[in-house]
Amino acid sequence: MAPLLLLLPVRAWRCCRRRGATGAGPSGRPLSSSSKSTFDVAVIGAGIVGLASARELILRHPSLTFGVLEKEKELALHQSGHNSGVIHSGIYYTPGSLKAKLCVEGAALCYEYCDQKGIPYKQCGKLIVAAEQEDIPRLKALYARGLQNRVRGLQLITSKEIQAKEPYCRGLMALDSPYTGIVDYKQIAQAYAADFQAAGGAILTDFEVHDMKVAKESPAESQEGIKYPVVVRNSKGEEICCRHLVSCAGLYSDRLSQISGCSPEPRIVPFRGDYLVLKPEKCYLVRGNIYPVPDPRFPFLGIHFTPRMDGSVWLGPNAVLAFKREGYRFYDFSLRDFMDAAAYSGLWKLVGRNFSYGIGEMYRACFLSAQVKQLQKFIPEVTINDILRGPAGVRAQALDSDGNLIDDFVFDGGTGDIGGRILHVRNAPSPAATSSLAIAKMIADEVERRFEL
Repeated sequence: MAPLLLLLPVRAWRCCRRRGATGAGPSGRPLSSSSKSTFDVAVIGAGIVGLASARELILRHPSLTFGVLEKEKELALHQSGHNSGVIHSGIYYTPGSLKAKLCVEGAALCYEYCDQKGIPYKQCGKLIVAAEQEDIPRLKALYARGLQNRVRGLQLITSKEIQAKEPYCRGLMALDSPYTGIVDYKQIAQAYAADFQAAGGAILTDFEVHDMKVAKESPAESQEGIKYPVVVRNSKGEEICCRHLVSCAGLYSDRLSQISGCSPEPRIVPFRGDYLVLKPEKCYLVRGNIYPVPDPRFPFLGIHFTPRMDGSVWLGPNAVLAFKREGYRFYDFSLRDFMDAAAYSGLWKLVGRNFSYGIGEMYRACFLSAQVKQLQKFIPEVTINDILRGPAGVRAQALDSDGNLIDDFVFDGGTGDIGGRILHVRNAPSPAATSSLAIAKMIADEVERRFEL
């Protein structure tokens, strides 16, 4: 149940202390300090979506003051820094959906931005491979969907053409997406931060938002109102004041929404994805991205081969329930996070519909030989001696109470006094990193519409 919103006395906002950012910035230098603790708009969350949105807003409104509040001491530390690094082309998504539109637009903007900033990337392409006859109708349907989404360069290729592109890959047919690429998204997020700071924005790290309320006007201020009425307090008791708030909190988007008086749904349920890594001497087996044809009965894409900018090759990920929202290791556990997930009826409905799939994912997470067996469908030469356990990421999966995965964007505002002053990005689903610049434009449009900037 959402906590009651209490009105702060006017003295509270007057006592907001000056506070600069701490930690290291994108180039290793100190993050820019704020000469005051008040902002026209504060953005919560310094992941790739929050930073892209803050950058877009300050470029549109250079006369306003903007701040970014980040609970960690570093930027882009979680989902933005724990992902596959793929620049997706937009094949999978329902034609006409926001995901399809934003991915195609976002990929083009991503490549353009990397070219402008000198950020290295590789347009290494992707093959979606049909390993069995039953995969071919689904592959052809994906091809038709990709064409509807106006994905560039798509073509269906034969078994012989597969081997011309990926000599060690076996398949009956594949969908070739040459426009798919790879990049280091943390580097892109840091470039967004540098743009934001260069335009005069302030980034406050080590600022974990604990509470947000609206200050109460005194009689003397009732005619003009308080200029910065929203008071945001962190877990250390420090405060900033602002006119409006935008929350891009990723794994904690539901909790911050509840703090402001929003509905608890959609809820965030964390899923961990564990990767394997090819040993360096075996990386020659993979040139570009190699994906299976996704099975529509199951919610995730399946294990795939992903080259990385550093020359390594990741294999995976699987998808298992995480027992901590930022738990990247098998044994990471948070009682609160576990209880939140276990008490949510939506999760149990999802589990009930995908029970066999979930058991299979847990089995494969424990036994490498089971994952290798899946990988060998596409590259038979891969053996258990060729792989190592690798990194992991945690996906902020939004679920409704019926157990449905929320597949598109969800915006929300608070209730009561804070309602007209806050915008929550409740769900920014994959491929949010690819789409970040396009998503930022949409969020900025929504901010302008709601707040009349």
